[in-house]
Amino acid sequence: MRLALNESTPDRIIRIVVGVVLAALAVAGVASGVAAIVAWVLAVILVVTGVVGFCPLYAIFRFSTRSASR
Repeated sequence: MRLALNESTPDRIIRIVVGVVLAALAVAGVASGVAAIVAWVLAVILVVTGVVGFCPLYAIFRFSTRSASR
């Protein structure tokens, strides 16, 4: 089964950049304890969905930032 892409290129870039920034904040020690764990979890989710181009929440709500012509 192939999942239909539902993220546009700018959406994917923003997700990856924000994910990397969150991971960097956790590594640098800016976030600690529970905040660091939350930052890591969000970072992984954002980077993975950005790389793959599919967001499960978008699919649940039948939302897409990708243009219909693709």
